[in-house]
Amino acid sequence: MTRAPAPPLPGRFRVRLGPVSRLGHTRSLWTTAALLLAGVALLGATLLWPGAGVTPSTALGALTGEDAGFSGTVVLQWRLPRALSAAAVGAALAVSGALFQALTRNPLGSPDIIGFNTGAYTGVLTALLLGHSGFGAVSLGALIGGAAAAAAVGVLSWKQGFDGLRLILVGLGVSMMLSAFNRWLILRGDQETALSAATWGAGTLNGIRWESALPACALLALLLALSAGAGRTLSLLGLGDESATALGLPRTAPRLLLLAAGVLLTAVCTALAGPISFIALAAPHIAQRLTRSPRPHLASTAAAGAALLLLADLCAQRLFAPVQLPVGLVTVTLGGLYLMALLASRQRRPSLRPVSAPSRPRSPHD
Repeated sequence: MTRAPAPPLPGRFRVRLGPVSRLGHTRSLWTTAALLLAGVALLGATLLWPGAGVTPSTALGALTGEDAGFSGTVVLQWRLPRALSAAAVGAALAVSGALFQALTRNPLGSPDIIGFNTGAYTGVLTALLLGHSGFGAVSLGALIGGAAAAAAVGVLSWKQGFDGLRLILVGLGVSMMLSAFNRWLILRGDQETALSAATWGAGTLNGIRWESALPACALLALLLALSAGAGRTLSLLGLGDESATALGLPRTAPRLLLLAAGVLLTAVCTALAGPISFIALAAPHIAQRLTRSPRPHLASTAAAGAALLLLADLCAQRLFAPVQLPVGLVTVTLGGLYLMALLASRQRRPSLRPVSAPSRPRSPHD
């Protein structure tokens, strides 16, 4: 006789697919849906925004297939691959940030702070200076550079296991050294290569076409799908190493898999758009605040990252039109404002003093 499953707690729902049953968080579901709607709205604004000889009506005609002329070229060949790349890169960076923050158990444990995207940028610069500018060669260089940086950080910070603070400190040191090495590589190149590498190094979506957008978005979608099953591992890691091990989580293998997934996501994003900061750091925090969950929900985190980068790219295109800024400049500005607001909100909170234990009543014999 089988026991019927217990009813879900308030604020949760149960999803059943054959013999598999999962509990979901209602607020996370609605938050993810709202963030997805915001991302779709920003995607539509990017495609329909007037400019470059295109009006909203002609842009809509290009999307529906009624206008295959100049408007179709602008919307379908220029704007659409850029917008889809922004959504895919934002989602991938956000999930990568969530993975690294869970591994380090530190809110600052994102790949742009630890230095993995700097290592990927080193690999890309090396490929460019060697004369390989195709997406495959650049992606391979980014993967090798990110993996090498991850290996260096992992080896230097390993001491009978990974410690979050030690990993971040070692990652900061490796990132600073790689940044200096990257500047040296740029100075060694010719003027045209150095200028394009420096502009691309700010993080830019300018000039992305289907030739690079399609394989990158397909690879990022595959990596995001594979990372979607890491929710339970992230929950256990949030309990601490001892508790996670006691609950059956192996000590090394899952952490290495999460590290590999985060490095791969960062490397592909860096190969496509350059090292873009802030998204991996802030998107998990924003998703966690919106869902009020003890850990960031990966779906809501990905949706938040996609919406953030779409918004930043829209600002990069339109704030100083006709000049288009690298989107990395906008995300760095937003990141600075976010960190200042976060620090200010924490300073306004009343300090919590530890409650002292009640004193034992004196006995007549004291």
